[in-house]
This record gives sequence, structure tokens and C-alpha cells, in this order.
Amino acid sequence: MDYTAYPRNDVLCIDMRSFYASVEAVKLGLDPMKALLAVVGDPNRSGSIVLAASPALKEKYGISNVSRFFELPIHDPALIIVQAHMGDYIHVSVEITKLLMEYAPKEAIHPYSIDEIWVTVNGLEKLFGDPCQIARKIRAEILESFGITCSIGIGDNKFLAKVVMDLHAKKQGIAVCRYEDVSEKLWPAPIEKIWGIGNRMKKNLNRMGIITLGQLAGSDLKYLKKRFGVMGEQLYWHAWGIDLSPVFGDFIKTEQKSFGHGMTLLRDYSESEIGICILELCEETCRRARTAKQAGKTIHLGIGYSKESSGGFSRSRSIITPTNITMDMYEVCMQLFRTFYDGSSSIRRVYVTLGHLYDDDQTQLNLFEDISKRKNLGFVMDNIREKYGSTAILRASSYLPGGIAIDRSKKIGGHFA
Repeated sequence: MDYTAYPRNDVLCIDMRSFYASVEAVKLGLDPMKALLAVVGDPNRSGSIVLAASPALKEKYGISNVSRFFELPIHDPALIIVQAHMGDYIHVSVEITKLLMEYAPKEAIHPYSIDEIWVTVNGLEKLFGDPCQIARKIRAEILESFGITCSIGIGDNKFLAKVVMDLHAKKQGIAVCRYEDVSEKLWPAPIEKIWGIGNRMKKNLNRMGIITLGQLAGSDLKYLKKRFGVMGEQLYWHAWGIDLSPVFGDFIKTEQKSFGHGMTLLRDYSESEIGICILELCEETCRRARTAKQAGKTIHLGIGYSKESSGGFSRSRSIITPTNITMDMYEVCMQLFRTFYDGSSSIRRVYVTLGHLYDDDQTQLNLFEDISKRKNLGFVMDNIREKYGSTAILRASSYLPGGIAIDRSKKIGGHFA
């Protein structure tokens, strides 16, 4: 492969090791790399997910981020179990980003998740040294300032930086992969270890006899495109270490295509009480749409049954006039529910979506119905909640046993703040 035509940058991919567990360990005055610590969503539920396990706990007992609370080695007196505090993790993540702004401009920093971030350090040699020296300085300063160990991958683009971080930096601390290093450092890796290749794609590629990234690089590009479309082409170029995604600019500005909310319920819900959840999810979805001055014509409802029942449905319906009024969306969702619900299964997951968006000020009012009062009521409720909190004004149904709004108000991303 001739790489002369492809851009070369100095991109760092920084990953905080066991971020949630590390933050909790530091709060307790413990060494994040040595403590046996697990962060769980809700310690009062045996089936609660382990959100993070310290490196020592992973190594000693094989606990991972897909383990459950009941799988933890509670017989070990050294084990520490703490409840997740999402507010703390967000705060530390923001402070780490502020630290990185001392090394690179805002336009060169691209947060990927709460514990992972790309930083492009082109042209900073005179200030901080070469990319490896910059990585060492950042790693040392994060450890000194926050007590958290991080791994850093360095590459000519985001893909190379990310993959070399996953494959090598998590063991070495800092690892580098340039275009010329791809065959040596990346090709021997199993495809499931490569960022962007999920379980389904792994199975598809394995059926084609492709086990390693090197075998993917040696595949026929035309066949990959025919089999997988644009994704097949992207996989091929990634296998050669080529990634043309931007390394500077506004990375988070995207066009909003829909508004939606959903959740996995803490218990099985019956037909008689699921309507309360649907109403509250519609309320939040329409609030976001109103805030963005958008209205939608397509309303979608998804229902997932409990494990005992399995299955569910996902259906949508379009309306004539775009709306962001809660009760309009709720009524359509309930029509969908009554039409497609099997009548007996317990419900464990629910989500709603408002799509096919229009600018709210461009939508036409129904001449035979005065909806301005209902729209104004929604804006008034939004303003009260924005000023005094999400539970400052609630529907009476939210106080019934099936209500979820009060519990959700205490959480960030589905976990306690």
C-alpha cells in the first residue's frame, strides 16, 4: 500500500483505565490499580450490572463490565462494592478535558466517551516535545492531578490511535502505530479485537474465512463492497490503517433526525400500568422537541417483553400535522400498543421516538381545533421544570406505583447521580 497520498497527523487516543472504579477508589483513598473494587448500578439488586471493575479485580477474578452483581466474589474480604455516582464521573471527565486544553486547542480535542478522548497534537513539538513526550506528560499529569492511570495510543489518524491503544497501550501504557507499523502491530489481531467490528460482523467475516485483520486486508475490496456495502469498504481501508475522518473541527455538531427516550424497567410491568411509563417518556421526548423548536410527523413505539415471554414489537405511525404536544404523541403510542400488544406478556422495555421532523414555526395549525393553548401549556411546564427541576411539576399519574419520572430524576444515564 502506498501511503503517500494519505494524511499523516499526530493523534493521541487517551483511555482512562477502569474509569468509574478508579474515581471511586481515589475517593476512598485507595490505589485504583491495586484495590479490588466493583462499581454497580444498584447494590440492592442481585441482577444489577457491574459498570466497572478495577484492574486488580478483573485480573484476579475475571470480573468484567458485563458481569452481574451476584457474580462478584463476595467471599473475599478485600472486595469493595460501591454504587455508581454518575455526577462524579462526569465532573472528573470534564476536568480532564480542561487539562487537555492546556496542551491543544479545543478544535483538536474530540471526546469519544466519558472515559476516552482523542487529541490531535500536530505542530506542538517546540512547546511540549514529540508525540511520545506529550503523551508521557499528559499521562503523568492526569495521574498526579486525579490519581487515575490512563493508556495512550498514538497514530497517524484516529483509527490507528484507537486500535493501538486497545491492543497494546493498555499493557504498555503508551503505544505507537504509524502506517508502516500496521502489518506488524495490527494484522495479527483477531478481528473481534478491532474497534468497529461487532459480534454480528465478526460472525459474517468468520464465515468468509476471515479471522485476523491481516486476512481482512488481503480480501477482495469489490467483494466486501458487494457483500457489506459502504461498511465493507470502510472495513477494508481500516484494515490497511487508513481513516479519513476529520481530526480538527466541531465534532459534535450533527443534524437532529429524531427525538426519543426509552428504558429497561426495574421490574415486569403489566398492560394496566405500562401507559404511565409511555406517557412520561412521551413527555420528555416532546419537551426536548419543543426546546429545539421542532415537531414530528412519525411516532414510534417499541415494547420488549420479559425473558419469560420473550419478543415484543416495534411499530410506527405517521400523522398529518407535525406535533410536539405530549398528549398527541401519547394517544398515538397507546393506539399502537393496543393494536400490537399480545395481551398477556409482561413488559420489561419501552421506548418512544418522534421523527420526520419539521421546524415548529413552519407547521400549520388545525383550523378546526385550537391547539395553541395545549402548546402553550407545554412550554409553561417546560419553563417551570427548567427553573425549579424536573420534578417541580408532575402529572398525578407519576405518583402511582408504575410511575418512573421521580426515580429517573435522581439518575444520570440511567444510574444514580
